[in-house]
Amino acid sequence: MCAIVGVFDAKEASKIAYYALFAMQHRGQEASGISASDGEHIRTVKRRGLVTEVFDEETLKHLSGRMAVGHNRYSTAGRASVLDAQPVVASYQLGEISIVHNGNLVNKNEVRSRLIEEGAIFQSSMDTENIIHLIARSRESHLQERIIEALHAIKGAYALLIQSRRKMFAIRDRYGVRPLSLGRLPDGGFIVASETCAFDLVGAEFIRDVAPGEMLIFEAGKKAYKSIQLFEPDPRICAFEYIYFARPDSIIEGKNVYQARQRMGEALATESPCDADVVIPVPDSGVAAALGYAKASGIAFEMAIVRNHYVGRTFIEPTQKMRDLKVKLKLSPMNSVLDGKRVIVIDDSIVRGTTSRQIVRMLKNAGAKEVHMKIAAPPIKHPCRYGIDTPSYEELINANHTVEEVREYIGADSLAYLSIDALVKSIGADRKYSLVSFDGNYFIK
Repeated sequence: MCAIVGVFDAKEASKIAYYALFAMQHRGQEASGISASDGEHIRTVKRRGLVTEVFDEETLKHLSGRMAVGHNRYSTAGRASVLDAQPVVASYQLGEISIVHNGNLVNKNEVRSRLIEEGAIFQSSMDTENIIHLIARSRESHLQERIIEALHAIKGAYALLIQSRRKMFAIRDRYGVRPLSLGRLPDGGFIVASETCAFDLVGAEFIRDVAPGEMLIFEAGKKAYKSIQLFEPDPRICAFEYIYFARPDSIIEGKNVYQARQRMGEALATESPCDADVVIPVPDSGVAAALGYAKASGIAFEMAIVRNHYVGRTFIEPTQKMRDLKVKLKLSPMNSVLDGKRVIVIDDSIVRGTTSRQIVRMLKNAGAKEVHMKIAAPPIKHPCRYGIDTPSYEELINANHTVEEVREYIGADSLAYLSIDALVKSIGADRKYSLVSFDGNYFIK
């Protein structure tokens, strides 16, 4: 669930990419990087850390040129190493190339093994590096044909931005699992980004989503981009974009994330009513759903948990020990609101159960008489192979325990989840979604 951005034909393209990555910091906090092209050379800066820690004014001046691609890393493949930060950059027969990738390749091990047998030397453990090797080893005479050949060799969920010295390519897999949108900059250039919230910060106008299976081609000296439909589209945007990952002010595939989350909360109130005194969210991603639940149930809404915004997300932290510590650092209950109250607490998901257990204990220690946990998503029972950090069944509490067993483990007085049908209706039943974490339908094989 990384963030990617591409900026084309813009003065100080790297600075625009920087602000776009800043707007999408929520999608990955492990590392950040930008590659910029001035038409002759590609220069790259990437390091572990947040966007504001990796880049400064001098760094961005070094990244000169009218074209840039950038990446915020959230690791689902690879190790926590600077070598696994993106962009992935290489020099090859046709010149220099830089790639950023959001998603996971399901045949990455098979492709990697074949490339190694053929003599390829890998510098990282990322599946993204497979793509750059496939392009470099192709015998096609033009980059576009090399990219297309590489795409036919890989399987999985991907949104890709590929930059040469004078061209930029934006690509989505045929299912469109990972989001990618196209916008126009105020000075006439283009921006492609994982979320539309990046457009708002840099003053770009949303044009449209990159279609599933589509390749957009931007070339220096040409004001218009070219579109090629590479694969027959079968759209299945990841439902987790609406549940958790996307910023609430983003528009994903034409649907407002904040409004979708409110509808999830309203549906949850209908499916699992509860006698209580107050509805509270686990901030921040539970806020919209909690407002929806309160509205539909008529129970008062309160922000009874205060979040310290200087502490990052817990779900995307790579180690359990760090997740446990950050829950305590991040969330603080308001005793005056909770004391003696029957509380409905709304969260977006339960993955491992440890965070929910700490939250319930925290609320009861703050004086809550009852704590009823309501989840604005179905139980996560299957690992996602397409870009969410749920790598094994052993880590998923709902894969191994009943709802009652999970309720007992987290210490809540009751526990309820949103049904899959209600989730789909809340987002919009006009299309299919990637629901693999809930239904185990691995449609990319």
